[in-house]
Amino acid sequence: MYSSSLLLFVSLLPLAALAAPQGGIFPAASNLSTAGPVSSTTTTATATITSSSIVPANTSIANDPVVIEHLALAAKAVDRINIIPHDASFKFDFDNPPEKTKTEGKGGHTVRADRQSFPPLIGTGVSMVLGFLGPCGFNTPHTHPRSSEINIVVQGSLQTEFTLENGARTVRNTLNTRQMTVFPQGALHTEFNPNCDDAIFVAGFASEDPGVQQVAQSFFGFDQDVVEAAIGNDFTFQGEGVKQFRSLIPANVALGVESCLKKCGIN
Repeated sequence: MYSSSLLLFVSLLPLAALAAPQGGIFPAASNLSTAGPVSSTTTTATATITSSSIVPANTSIANDPVVIEHLALAAKAVDRINIIPHDASFKFDFDNPPEKTKTEGKGGHTVRADRQSFPPLIGTGVSMVLGFLGPCGFNTPHTHPRSSEINIVVQGSLQTEFTLENGARTVRNTLNTRQMTVFPQGALHTEFNPNCDDAIFVAGFASEDPGVQQVAQSFFGFDQDVVEAAIGNDFTFQGEGVKQFRSLIPANVALGVESCLKKCGIN
């Protein structure tokens, strides 16, 4: 016995044949072959993205908005690798960094490798900063809004402090060479070289764009009445008001505490 559904299907086949376009109900094999595989469009698109016109030979891709856009829009990790055809582009030189990667002050400098300055990081979820602090160098209090930080000293020693949030205690440590600490995401923290020799640290981040905000510069960038209200009275520092004090805030990396400067004979 055949089911009623099967009998109904068989009875409707002649009507379907009449309504179908020339060539029958099912497409011919020739039509399928001319259509090509679905992946051909993807292959073509990938070939266009990975053409040498995007990344010419012997050309830096740091801060290149076209390359960064293609990498950010790539469908797969293998596509990102193919977009950057030159092996040398996967190398970052902290001694000779690209433009717009260095933050420099009287106490030293830091060099940032993130998704903008080092586009091969796009899709990896990581970035790095190398800090060079001279004698009494002071990486002023700051936060990273989008990542925690692991900080390891590779030369000299550092004094570190961080405060996670209101109500949390301040965590203080002295790090010697090859010792490490962690600064939780968003925590207010600082690093200070208390010695008369150079110190170098490596900071790793779980974000391609961890961001940074220097506390003093940001706070005193608010309107004067907001700053004074937060402090609780009319603000003066060495006889200067808020507007004048803004110009006195040192650029990061700054020179540190007075006792260290005297010890090292730094004016």
